[in-house]
Amino acid sequence: MSTKMPPRPTSKAVSAPIRVPKMHNVISVASGKGGVGKTWFSITLAETLAKRGARVLLFDADLGLANVDVQLGLTPRRDLGGVLQGRLGLGQAVTPYDDGGFDILAGRSGTGTLAQIPPPKLAGLGNDLSGLAKQYDHVILDLGAGIDRVVRQIACWAGTSLVVTTADPTSLTDAYAYVKVMHQADPEIDMRIVVNQADTKRDGERTFQSLAKACNNFLGFQPQLLGVIRRDRKVADAIRAQTGLLSRHPSSDAATDVAKAVEVLLEEV
Repeated sequence: MSTKMPPRPTSKAVSAPIRVPKMHNVISVASGKGGVGKTWFSITLAETLAKRGARVLLFDADLGLANVDVQLGLTPRRDLGGVLQGRLGLGQAVTPYDDGGFDILAGRSGTGTLAQIPPPKLAGLGNDLSGLAKQYDHVILDLGAGIDRVVRQIACWAGTSLVVTTADPTSLTDAYAYVKVMHQADPEIDMRIVVNQADTKRDGERTFQSLAKACNNFLGFQPQLLGVIRRDRKVADAIRAQTGLLSRHPSSDAATDVAKAVEVLLEEV
């Protein structure tokens, strides 16, 4: 990502999100574009925190294109669709994932109408989550890719915002766009970058420096680097097996890197 090029323009019509009280034990995981391993990272983050003895809820907030349950081979009987239709309370839609030691609040894949939730209903969902979050040490929001209205509003609920990117130029450009929009919405945002699928730790750090330099030059703001996750064939194997990486390959390079990122996160949150 060249810092000499102007950033991707964003719409001047971006509306301020309806405010839901920020929840300090909530961690959002976002990406400017799909295909960077955001959902895999969210799952592995939940696994890693749970292995440390924390009570964890993984909320699949990719409304309309949810896939946490698919990656883990689950078929939840209840999901967010029932909550938004008024048939269930938020807590009633929670599914325990015993293999990972954490709970899941599944989304509803393939239901595009969920991505068009009216702002008042979305704010109500956020307030319900505020109550449910008190039962957990950490709540992880696996957001949808991009910077549409729903993603921005849900992201504002989190006390800590993680952005997953790769060295791919399009991924970096879209990650920058996400950082820009969220920083404009909340200049005090606690935002961290996760560089995924890096060939080496040093390569990942260089990728981060490229993004950080662009943020400094154009925004006067630099997010922190949370961690670099090395490229690891065992990740693809775990996804194909529809199981968590820590259950299948607990000593893999990627699992080790996520554990290091969690240590940094817990030191600073």
